[in-house]
Amino acid sequence: MIYWAQVFHFYQPPTQSLSVLHKICDESYRPLIRVLLRYPHVKVTVNINGVLSEMLHDCGHDDIIDGLSQLAKRGQIEFTGSGKYHPILPLIPRREIARQIQLNLRTNRRFFGKVYVPQGFFSPEMCYSKEIVSPILNSGHQWIILSGIACPNSWPVNISHYVEHNNKRLRVFFRDDIVSNKISFQALGTSEFLENLKQIKGNEKEMYVVTAMDAETFGHHIKHWEELFLAEVYGQIEPSERTFTSQKQAAVLAPRHNLSCEGTKIAHEVQAVTVSQLVELFPAGEAIEPKPSSWSTSDEDFAAGNPYPLWMDKDNEIHRLQWEHLGICLELVNKAIKVSDSDETKRSATIARDLLDRALHSCQFWWASRRPMWDINLIHKGLLEQCQAIVNAYRAINLSQADEGIKKECYRKLIVSRNLRDKIIDKLFL
Repeated sequence: MIYWAQVFHFYQPPTQSLSVLHKICDESYRPLIRVLLRYPHVKVTVNINGVLSEMLHDCGHDDIIDGLSQLAKRGQIEFTGSGKYHPILPLIPRREIARQIQLNLRTNRRFFGKVYVPQGFFSPEMCYSKEIVSPILNSGHQWIILSGIACPNSWPVNISHYVEHNNKRLRVFFRDDIVSNKISFQALGTSEFLENLKQIKGNEKEMYVVTAMDAETFGHHIKHWEELFLAEVYGQIEPSERTFTSQKQAAVLAPRHNLSCEGTKIAHEVQAVTVSQLVELFPAGEAIEPKPSSWSTSDEDFAAGNPYPLWMDKDNEIHRLQWEHLGICLELVNKAIKVSDSDETKRSATIARDLLDRALHSCQFWWASRRPMWDINLIHKGLLEQCQAIVNAYRAINLSQADEGIKKECYRKLIVSRNLRDKIIDKLFL
């Protein structure tokens, strides 16, 4: 048996325009949910960042939340944990990691209720470093999915390794980058995909493969791909025996999809499961330390010492300026929270804290990567959110009873942040 665990990643940044969000909902999210509802024997794993759940509700797309909830109640999907505003976790302080995880849990529990019980964790962009393990384990997650390029030893197909921290184990599942990318770029049809799974299985009696991609791949990035690929595959793979009332009922499935005998045999060896089911189906391997990486990291990036190339490229001057500006933002907000001593200062500090949560989103760095992504408006939108957090943080500090030396030091940082902001804006014109 080949156990196919699919992960769909639903995310839009807090700076996304309403028109684009509406378009994605119509082209991708709703059709994808409809396909899954049509094939009750298919199980998948879903990550939806809390910022998107909130946006869907605020913008009148509650039917998407309801659809995902219905699938979860039917046992077809499981949810993962993540960071609410999709930050690059290895690049932010540990307390911010813990905060983002808790914000995500709280937000999604509010919208999905009791069906939101994540066992696993999806780190935004699959970015990994050993520093993120502790807050993930402390928040109760039992496994994490990482890019295949993070695998430090032989490729696991019938065991799952784990990361150990303080006598706790975090099981690790690696995304098959090759298969996932071929699906994402429309390089595999239904029969080719099933044949590919057969080749991966080889002589193994039982094995698994994990694919993961943006949910927006289906219908938004590739028109009708949820029907042309997913529905075609779902219609051919063998439902578990519990789904059928009789073997005769199972037998009529193959002719309906006009499969060849060989195609039928391959399809009947595949079962779509959640990642958490893999924990139950396959034993633990050995303790490992995955490589710091993302699902966009290449071998060339490793050689260049660039584990997170689209978000902090050491040769990208805008990235350097963005992170330096964000560092000052973090310092000023934390100081504002600490020194606030009146209703007025606490209000400004709270506003700054909420703005900082949003300002950590990854897209502002992604659009500045020039690999080949580049959009001055989306870079600037992220910068503005950081600036707004700084303005409110400094107001709280300046109106507080903090020592004058503290206020002067914070003002110097404010001046530095203005200089960095101007440098970033100047770079956008080049």
